[in-house]
Amino acid sequence: METAAVPTSRSACRAALPSSLAPRQSRVALPRRAAPMQRLVARRSAAADDNAPAEELPIKKRFAFPTVMDINKIREILPHRFPFLFVDKVIEYKAGEYAVAIKNVTINDDFFRGHFPDRPIMPGVLMIEAMAQVGGIVMLQPEVGGSHDNFYLTGVDKVKFRKPVLPGDTLVMRVSQIQYQKAFGVVKMEGKAYVDDNVVCEGEFRLKSATGKNKET
Repeated sequence: METAAVPTSRSACRAALPSSLAPRQSRVALPRRAAPMQRLVARRSAAADDNAPAEELPIKKRFAFPTVMDINKIREILPHRFPFLFVDKVIEYKAGEYAVAIKNVTINDDFFRGHFPDRPIMPGVLMIEAMAQVGGIVMLQPEVGGSHDNFYLTGVDKVKFRKPVLPGDTLVMRVSQIQYQKAFGVVKMEGKAYVDDNVVCEGEFRLKSATGKNKET
């Protein structure tokens, strides 16, 4: 009596079994993708880790501003006084190179009484003056040969006003030196003023030292 050949492979064994007895293929459990909120919490947790590198925000986007110079130190450097002192504090500074400063614009500012009573807007010329005062803080330092009373604003160029500045705004001004002709006492600077993420005013400024030579280039 002859016997039928018995299948030896696993697939052949499955095929030989009745469908009701054939083993079901097990499903592999795949990890579910985290929900958006869970991913956000995970990112925040990673950011809170002391070992995680902190992301440096642009100066104009910071909400808590450090104080490098307070109003008392500013008054020691600048000869301006109320109501014509437009720098409240300095938050970044390198003598002879650049400074970042704050002007807190409030409805109590004297110029709002006439500009304009029904729609108060900070005058553009005062934004220029405020940036020029920041430029004075950069240059009126002993380490760059300056003093209390020897730089004057002598010219502006490429000035643009982008957006109005209103009461309640925080004006963040960055002013940098781009050229200094020490023999002639002339310094050229560039400045930008921000409110939140927006550039509201920008331009180039020229300051003249009263102790420099009269000849200019």
